[in-house]
Amino acid sequence: MTATLYALGAIALWASLATLGVALSHIPPFLLTGIALLIGSCVALPVSGYNLRQWQVPVATLGLGVAGLFGYHFLFFMALRSAPAVEANLVNYLWPLLMVVLAPVVLVGVRLRASHIVAAILGFVGAIIAMVGAQPDNSTAGGMFTGWAWGYVPALGSAFVWASYSLLCRRVQPFPTAAIGLFGLVSGLLALVCHWAMEAPVVLTGHDVWLLGVLGLGPLGAAFYLWDMALKQGDVRQIGILSYLTPLASTVLLMLTGQRALTWSVAVAAVLILGGAAIGSRIGRGP
Repeated sequence: MTATLYALGAIALWASLATLGVALSHIPPFLLTGIALLIGSCVALPVSGYNLRQWQVPVATLGLGVAGLFGYHFLFFMALRSAPAVEANLVNYLWPLLMVVLAPVVLVGVRLRASHIVAAILGFVGAIIAMVGAQPDNSTAGGMFTGWAWGYVPALGSAFVWASYSLLCRRVQPFPTAAIGLFGLVSGLLALVCHWAMEAPVVLTGHDVWLLGVLGLGPLGAAFYLWDMALKQGDVRQIGILSYLTPLASTVLLMLTGQRALTWSVAVAAVLILGGAAIGSRIGRGP
């Protein structure tokens, strides 16, 4: 029961990621990612009881954590700048399905069943419908690869990065939950260096600072620690099923905040992605 509550807490926080990302879309992505991850790394202090020795992990584990946290969020925020928020969000949340497809490649003893193939097909069909539905009424299929449509590439990339990170975490030596603070710290500093080298400086308003604090403490902070504790204390299969609530909650929040009205394409895409995810979640639960 405790693990379920941890997972639901992480899901609730992640549901706000896309909405906050859109609200802060005027901030350069490296700067946004860097500040938020640095704030999120501070959550590790009370988690570890202010014992920084829990941050000691092998170099390979640190590299995996940095690639996962930095790579995922940078690609996701780039996608929100270059494609409609709801559709980009749905494509990004193909990561549960990609975890199913990649599991036999990454994890020993995991097989790809027919149900997994069906799940992957449903998810990608849903993503295609989301992308096509975002086009103007007079556009053609070829128009999907012009203008802002390239933003679906980083959206799909973010899904791949997070799926790979989640699976590879089961291949490395177990590490304390507080070590995620080190992942966030290094990732945040790396992002700020990239901002200094490649982006124009900007002036943050008081409202920006407040939203960055919410972003860093919530979906880019506490959510990571809650998720890690859920996976370590609970049944990973049940926790995995709960994760499919995230895209639905995230998309609904985008609509409630006026980022996009509900259309048939978004509704159908959401049903297909969630339906495919539900089928894919049968991994490890029998034939």
